[in-house]
Amino acid sequence: MDDHIFKRHNKTLLLYHIVFPVKYRNSVINEEVGAGFKEICIELSRRYETHFLEIGYEDNHVHFLIQSVPNLSISEICMKVKSITVKEISKRFPEVKAKLWGGHF
Repeated sequence: MDDHIFKRHNKTLLLYHIVFPVKYRNSVINEEVGAGFKEICIELSRRYETHFLEIGYEDNHVHFLIQSVPNLSISEICMKVKSITVKEISKRFPEVKAKLWGGHF
């Protein structure tokens, strides 16, 4: 199986391993919140040309293995993933935001 992304004039295989820690490494991610992260990332895959190959989490950080295309920079990918997942997690799980100092994820 070929894991490359084929476009009209190119073939790419860009993989990014991104780790987002929770602010002050607070332990706020449980099984339910982790499942929420996975659902949100599936929705993101449909909207943007990013494919989440793996999503892992522990109580104080989240790991992503993302495949993308060259026209999206790593900073754009990080900004979109971080901002959208934090907004959605805050909406779906208000108790997580309440546990954080100042409400910042």
